Amino acid sequence: MTTGRWQAGRAAGGRGAPGWAGDGSGLAVWGGAYAGLGAGYAGSGTALFGAVWTGWAVAAVGVAAALAGAVVRVRGPRPLLRPVLWALCGLAVAGAFGLLMDVITLVFGQGVDSGPGAAQHASSALGAVLLAATAGTGRPGVRTAADPHSALAPVPTAAPVPTAAPGPVQLAALSGTLAFVPYIGMKLTWALGGTFAGLSGAETLAAAKRNGASGLWLTLQSWGVDGTALLAALGVFLLWGLVRPWGLVFPRWTLPLRGRRVPRWLPLTPALLGAATLAPYGIFGVGYSALATTGVVTVPRGDFPTEADVLLVCWIGLGAFAVYGVALAVAARSYWRRSG
Repeated sequence: MTTGRWQAGRAAGGRGAPGWAGDGSGLAVWGGAYAGLGAGYAGSGTALFGAVWTGWAVAAVGVAAALAGAVVRVRGPRPLLRPVLWALCGLAVAGAFGLLMDVITLVFGQGVDSGPGAAQHASSALGAVLLAATAGTGRPGVRTAADPHSALAPVPTAAPVPTAAPGPVQLAALSGTLAFVPYIGMKLTWALGGTFAGLSGAETLAAAKRNGASGLWLTLQSWGVDGTALLAALGVFLLWGLVRPWGLVFPRWTLPLRGRRVPRWLPLTPALLGAATLAPYGIFGVGYSALATTGVVTVPRGDFPTEADVLLVCWIGLGAFAVYGVALAVAARSYWRRSG
């Protein structure tokens, strides 16, 4: 694509979703702000991910992204620049690790562990979106904002015939769903006052109060509803929306929206955020649980009677996060390809 065609496409793209999402201008602005955020944290001695020097790493990513965005803005999406954009996108995704936990705590009325950390997580997630959009723009076979059929163009009222994900992808979704069954069962057992892994529902409620659980969380618990089990159920709903046709076109039960195309960002944003958080968290957690099970490391018992009880809960919880996180990544990739 020549610079002239790029400029023309950029101007035409203003009719749809903002052209700055993929033409480099938004990326350049974000990169400058992200660099300032990282430098500000490092200069003030604010720790990110447990260290102060990481602020300078954030600043370096921001500077590189700003320069890349400026080049794309002026020269268009050069092929040699695309690997750089994807590499920076990967770093931004890594920087967003923990955002899902921040969102969960805020939803249930609790404060985040670190305000500066939460701001950095959110900013990294925004940068990952902008970097991915910029890296994908102008690629052969990928439509730009100037194309009325582009994913960046206005969402049409009439949607194409939706398709389901291939069989292996749906099998991955089934695996992610089944992995959460023991987890939800464990959580609901405690919420309903039962005993699991040597810990009663009353003891888990008392522990939640000691740990500063919010009023909303405690209210749900008193009604026999565990907040994390509820989120797991919503996660399963999201997973199947990514692999079934109704995730591409609003189904009949959505009433006024039925028959319209689902905006790509609506399921992909929580899917990518969840996959980037839960998959590494679960995989590393399963590895740690394996080491603890073989006696290489020890795990603190906390409120549980024995170490075996702790390991049982770890295998159920972390195993669910690992399988679901990987399944979510597979389903999100399929959805990206089928909805483009």
